[in-house]
Amino acid sequence: MSHAPLTTTEEHTLKREFSLWSSFAFAFAFISPIVALYGIFGLAISTAGPTFWFGFFLVFGGQLLVAFVFAQLVSRWPIEGSIYQWSRRLIGNGYGWFAGWAYMWTLVIAMATVALGAAGFMASIFGLDAPTGTQKALIAFVILLAGTGLNLVGRQALKVFMTASIAAEVIGSLGLGTWLLLFHRNQPLSVLTDGLGSGLGDGYLALSGPFLVAVAFIGWSFVGFESAGAIAEEVHEPRRNLPKAVVFSLSFIAVVVIYSSLAIILAIPDMAAVTSALDDPNHIADPVSSTLTAALGDTIAKPVEILFVIGFLASFLALQTSASRVIWAYARDGALPGARALTRLSKVQKQPVVAITVTTVVGALLFLLSNLSPDIYLLMVNFTTGGFFLAFLFPLVGALVVQLRGTWRPGPFTLGRGSLLVTVLAVVWAAFEFLNISWPRPVNAARWLDWSVWIAVAVLGVLGALIFASVRSRIVTASLIDQEELADEVADEMTHPV
Repeated sequence: MSHAPLTTTEEHTLKREFSLWSSFAFAFAFISPIVALYGIFGLAISTAGPTFWFGFFLVFGGQLLVAFVFAQLVSRWPIEGSIYQWSRRLIGNGYGWFAGWAYMWTLVIAMATVALGAAGFMASIFGLDAPTGTQKALIAFVILLAGTGLNLVGRQALKVFMTASIAAEVIGSLGLGTWLLLFHRNQPLSVLTDGLGSGLGDGYLALSGPFLVAVAFIGWSFVGFESAGAIAEEVHEPRRNLPKAVVFSLSFIAVVVIYSSLAIILAIPDMAAVTSALDDPNHIADPVSSTLTAALGDTIAKPVEILFVIGFLASFLALQTSASRVIWAYARDGALPGARALTRLSKVQKQPVVAITVTTVVGALLFLLSNLSPDIYLLMVNFTTGGFFLAFLFPLVGALVVQLRGTWRPGPFTLGRGSLLVTVLAVVWAAFEFLNISWPRPVNAARWLDWSVWIAVAVLGVLGALIFASVRSRIVTASLIDQEELADEVADEMTHPV
C-alpha cells in the first residue's frame, strides 16, 4: 500500500533562525550548570564524600568521546531529530525508530521532572517552605503552560531567554564560586582525598561502591549537548556550526560545574554533617543551600533561588523544544500515528504547534501521576539519566558498525584516522555508564524502584513495538528527507554566506 509523503511542500519546512551562538546557548541551557550541579550534589557527596568531585572528570572525559562522535554524525546528517535521524541512517528504519523512541520519552520525562524541580524553588520564593505534592504539581503545570506559550511565540523569544539564562547562570555559578573560594574556604584541598562518605558496599570501585554510585548520579550533569542536533534544520550552516555547538557546550558546562562544585565543597562548614548517613538526625540533606546560607546569610537565599528558577526554566524550555522537534521529525517521516496533524506548523513562525502541544499534554499527565504516588516521581527521576545513555548507545553502536564495515562517509567535521578509536571508547563508556546507572542497587525503600530503569525500558519497549508495527509500512525513505534538507541547506548558505 502506498502513502503520499509528508515532506514535499514548503508547509513542512522549518525556519532557520538559530546561529552558532543560539545553538550553543540552547545546548547550554539544556544541560544548565545550576540544574546539573544542584540536582546531584547532595546525593553524590552523601554517597562518596568530597571524593565524588573526581567523578566529574571521569564522566566529562567519557561524554567528550560521545560528543566527538555526535559532532561527526551531526556534520554528516544535520537533520531535525538528532539521535533518531542518525541511527536510522546508520543501521535502518527500525533501529532508528527505537532509538528515537527512547530519546523522545527521555526528553519528555526529563521535562516533567525539571518542571517539578523548578516548582519546589518557586514555592519557596512565594513562602511555601513545605509544599505538598499537589501544590508542586499545580506550580509545575503553570510552568508547563508558560513554557509552552513561550515556545509557541517563536524562536526569537527562545533565543532571548536562553541568552539571559546563560548570563544568570554564569554569574550565579562562576561569580558565587569565586566569592566562596576567596572569602569562605572552610575545608583544605586534602578533603578531596579523605574518602569520607557513607560507603555503600565494600568495594570502592565495585558497582555497589560509593564512587561508582556517585558517578551514576553525575551522569545527569553532562547530558544534553546532543540537543543542538535536535534543532538542526533551524540552524544556519548546520554542518559547520552544530559540531562546534555540541563539543563547546559540553566543555563549557564541565568547566562551570567542576569549578562551582569545588568552591562549594571547600566552603562547607560542617563536612561530617553533610557526609553522615541519611538517617542521622544531624544530616544536612541540602548542602548547596546550607553552605550558601552560612557563607552569605539568609538575605542571599531568595536571589539565589531566583537564579535556580531561571536555570530550571531554561532547561525545561530546551527539553520541551527538543522533545517537540523529535516528535515532529517522526511525524514528517510518517513514523507516528496522527502524523499529518503532528507535522503541522504555525503559519508565521513555522513552529510545530501540535507537537509542542503534545509535550504539554503528556507533561500534565506525568504531573498527575507523580501527585498520585511519590514512587512514580522517583521512577521518572531514576529513568531519566539512564534513558539518555540508552538513547546515546543507539547511534554510537550504529557508528561503530558502519565504520567497521568500511562504509562510513564523514561530513565536513571528522576525526580522521582517530575516528574508529574514539567511537570504540565512546561505546564502551556509554555502555558502562548505562549499566552503572541502571544497576539495581538496594537504595530505595520500595525495592522495585531499584529496577525502575529496566521497568520503564520494558514498558516503553512493548508500547513502542506495538506502535512501530502499526506505522512501519508508512515510513518515508530517508533519501527523500536528505534530498530536501540538502536543497534547503544550499538555499540557506546562499542567503547567509560565510
